[in-house]
Amino acid sequence: MPKNLVIVESPHKSSTIEKYLGTNYKVLSSKGHIRDLATTGKFGFGVDIEDNFKPNYIPLKGRKKDIMVLQKEVEKADKIFLATDPDREGEAISWHLKDELNLDDNKYERIVFNEITKDKVLDSFNHARKIDDNLVHSQETRRILDRIIGFRLSKLMQSKVGSKSAGRVQSVALKLIVDKEREIEAFKEEEYWTLTAHFNEFDAKLEKFNGKEIKINNEEEVNIILSKLSNAFKIEDIIKKEKSKNAKMPYITSTLQQDASNKLSFTSKKTMMVAQKLYEGINIGNETSGLITYMRTDSTRLSNEFINETFKFIETQYGTEYIGSIKKEKEKKNIQDAHEAIRPTSINNTPEKIKKYLSNDEYKLYKMIYIRSLASLMKSAKVLATTITLDNNGYLFKATGSIVIFDGYLKVYIEYESSEDVILPELKNYKANVVIATSIEPKQHFTEPPSRYSEAKLIKELEELGIGRPSTYSPTIDRLTSRDYVIIKEKRFYPTNMGIEVTDRLQEHFSDLINVKYTRLMEEDLDKVAFGKVIWYKLLDEFYAKFSIDIEKAFDLMEKKEPIKTGEICPNCKSDMVVKRSKYGEFQACSNYPECKYIKQEKKAVNQICNCPLCDGVIIEKKTKKGKIFYGCNNYPKCSAAYWYKPIGEICPKCGTMLVEKNKKIKCAICDYIRE
Repeated sequence: MPKNLVIVESPHKSSTIEKYLGTNYKVLSSKGHIRDLATTGKFGFGVDIEDNFKPNYIPLKGRKKDIMVLQKEVEKADKIFLATDPDREGEAISWHLKDELNLDDNKYERIVFNEITKDKVLDSFNHARKIDDNLVHSQETRRILDRIIGFRLSKLMQSKVGSKSAGRVQSVALKLIVDKEREIEAFKEEEYWTLTAHFNEFDAKLEKFNGKEIKINNEEEVNIILSKLSNAFKIEDIIKKEKSKNAKMPYITSTLQQDASNKLSFTSKKTMMVAQKLYEGINIGNETSGLITYMRTDSTRLSNEFINETFKFIETQYGTEYIGSIKKEKEKKNIQDAHEAIRPTSINNTPEKIKKYLSNDEYKLYKMIYIRSLASLMKSAKVLATTITLDNNGYLFKATGSIVIFDGYLKVYIEYESSEDVILPELKNYKANVVIATSIEPKQHFTEPPSRYSEAKLIKELEELGIGRPSTYSPTIDRLTSRDYVIIKEKRFYPTNMGIEVTDRLQEHFSDLINVKYTRLMEEDLDKVAFGKVIWYKLLDEFYAKFSIDIEKAFDLMEKKEPIKTGEICPNCKSDMVVKRSKYGEFQACSNYPECKYIKQEKKAVNQICNCPLCDGVIIEKKTKKGKIFYGCNNYPKCSAAYWYKPIGEICPKCGTMLVEKNKKIKCAICDYIRE
């Protein structure tokens, strides 16, 4: 019997890890979180505000049985290893397991690994530790903050506006989208013109007049300039300069989501689902192994082991001259450097080598991660940039171009690079040289409004502004769309009328809370809790002292939105019928609620199949409680006619029961008759 019990989050991960550890270990999954805040106490927060925000945790719905299974295994084991994910969320899950399973400090250890490979998993046992309470308190504080803000603001919005929810990060992200829409609405286009001189081998654009930048506002101005130009241009200057083109840093969560959106057309949700599979383990031949490191990170750091392995790979595959250096990105605030960038677990697992083990989506994402990591450790490309300046009666035209003289990291990254080289001709003896234009082309333009956020751009903006964490970007976007606050058209976010109204109402009363600066500062405070520099409940107390006053004022002062009248009269009490909203969508009900509880029942289109063989009803398509389709009489429960397979409206010649279509054959629903 195994003496050691290892508890991880994912069932898929547990089967992979158990193969690494041998018969002395049993690996079970917690299936993610096992507990959450109760909805008891003041406003259903699930915390005791008077007792330093002491939380009241209860098992999640449907998880008691899983907890009992874990408790039985804990009793059998000598040692418990909590091996949940290597971030604050994972630390909190380990703490919940320890607390719910009543684990003594001498019976459990906390282990973490950034990649699911045999070597790394086995090595993690050499660095076992106890749970980091500061990390737990940081996650706990975030959860309580989001519960308080979410419950109270959502209740406010539901009662005053009829919307579904509001939240600390969600509402700030929505405000960014609404603000962008208003920028677009306020935008006024301006006319401008460009002049391009076309030569046999290159083009040059007008940039200056008498040494000053020039702007051409209309056709009249462009005609004046054209009247002063000849087709002969004097070569004023040629500048050639060698420049370095550096590789990008390896992926973090936000940049992976952005590139997967731009280059692979993946949603952030899909990106994280595919990345999770690559992290947890893929069966590659005779073993199951994680192919990438942990995919929720905001650090670009790479391990020395991976760097050295990759440098050797580059030398063997491309030559010593392609070996780069270790790049360090400019330090940003809020970076949690607990684990590395997203990279392949082994540089030797080339995309071509393991393609046959992956689905198409897994291969595309893995290849992008692999190539980005490899390129980040290769030498910069060398580019010869050339600028030619041409003079025509005081008007200066410029032509720019470049040519790659050493490809460097582009050797592997070229398919993901968007720039194209423009090669300019050699122009010798340029001081005495004159080049003749084949034509000078004027072109009218109009300034364009700022573009709406795509998913990639919104994630980039949230990251740069310090809003949320790597794990929150995808669920935040999901929430905005599922709440009908935004719609997506041509891969761009458009705020709905409801989204705009929710944003405006929140800004009227909570502009100091629902804004970029406050949300960023709160993230910094949560980091301080994680590092033990701030006491978690004091942070909550300071926040709640002001918020509790502001929310009560808002409930008193915010005007309630009048419901939209449908133009119909309630058949029960003759009051106006109005449009209302619930979590299931819009519906029509009596305005005299709660005195009158009349709700208009919408007639739904019924998929009629055929006449019922047992009564005067019809057979229609139905669904069980679990969503499985079957076919039954519309006179149920008076008539019990029902079939699992689609009836064809004909009677069995053998027994008189309905014939159905099953596996492309016409058969009797009861007897063994099959139509030939």
